[in-house]
Amino acid sequence: MPPQGIAQTEPDRDWPIIGLIGTGHFLSHFYMLCLAPLFPMWKEEFGVSYTALGFSVALMSTVTAVLQTPVGFLVDKHGARPFLVGGTLLMALSISAMAFAPGYWAILLLSLLSGIGNSVIHPADYAILAGSINKDRMGRAFSMHTLTGNLGFAAAPPVIAALAFAIGWREALLLVGLLGIPVVCGILWMSRILKDQTKPRAEAAASGNSGASLLLSRPMLMFFVFFWLSSMAGSGFQAFAIPVMETLWGMPVAIGSTLLTGYFIGNILGVLVGGWFADRSKKHGVFVVGLTLVAVVFILALGIIPMPSLVAIAVALLAGLALGASRTPRDVMVKDAAPPGQIGKVFGFISSGLPLGGAMTPAVGLLLDAGLAHLVLPMVAALLVLSLFCMGTARGEARRPVSMPAE
Repeated sequence: MPPQGIAQTEPDRDWPIIGLIGTGHFLSHFYMLCLAPLFPMWKEEFGVSYTALGFSVALMSTVTAVLQTPVGFLVDKHGARPFLVGGTLLMALSISAMAFAPGYWAILLLSLLSGIGNSVIHPADYAILAGSINKDRMGRAFSMHTLTGNLGFAAAPPVIAALAFAIGWREALLLVGLLGIPVVCGILWMSRILKDQTKPRAEAAASGNSGASLLLSRPMLMFFVFFWLSSMAGSGFQAFAIPVMETLWGMPVAIGSTLLTGYFIGNILGVLVGGWFADRSKKHGVFVVGLTLVAVVFILALGIIPMPSLVAIAVALLAGLALGASRTPRDVMVKDAAPPGQIGKVFGFISSGLPLGGAMTPAVGLLLDAGLAHLVLPMVAALLVLSLFCMGTARGEARRPVSMPAE
């Protein structure tokens, strides 16, 4: 038991830390989506195709996903704070530097650099949260981290489009990029209370339960596939819900867009509910399974049952609420499965399944192109059910120590 004084003072630091780390996470997601709204202006100015411009976003996302795991190794070995400072600074300055891009090649180079900076965020954030936040608030800390990232995605397109219209795209990128500077200053200023995760004991570090052997263990691979499949399902719903509802039930695009907005609102509210639950119960697996199955039922209902528009919007909101609420207990399960001192590499590896799942979204769209719109939402539901099987396997085996084969 820690001394009483520590127990009383540490929680007072939790919310400033959560707010600071969440702000950096907001910006990282904001930067990921702030380029696409500028494509029409870039197409005219740089004389390149939309396909070529789309490569800038794909490059940033791919570099982020690929580098998260090696960065996680560095975070675990050397500490999270210097990497968080350097990554946030590189990410922000790369976006700002796009304001001075003389051509398309410069946009690609700076997208690459921004992706390198962005790759630090997940492993460093989770390592700091795990080491700094009182365990009784860990669920809420993780939920706020997820929420701020979602808000960054939501804010980027309208904000950057409005700024580009008002002051020009170069000035807009310079302004939003420089917003990262105060975050870096905040990290440096609060450095004394940003604690790294607990380091493993020497005998644990030498036991083989670390490094590549840990990530290639069956529990971690199953957690990775769990994240990958659930991301593919969620991205598939987000990308194709509108055309599917129009094709199946003749729902106007405007109503379909409202339905999707309802799903997003439910998802955001659900994240907060999940964080509250994760701090009050240890039955994280039961909660994730139950809510995911509820979401499966609602998604199937949208695909097989004709219903009034308002009812369909409410059903989509409830599906988003259920899936959103399952996310924080999911993240807490991963934290609990990670050995001491290995959180950076574990979250870096497993969370790379999220952009991979998003990148495979077109596979779901093949059903729509083949005239099989009635199978799209059942496919989304099937991916969610399959992800639960992977989670159950990972959770069951993670309770046993990871053992290495004898030499």
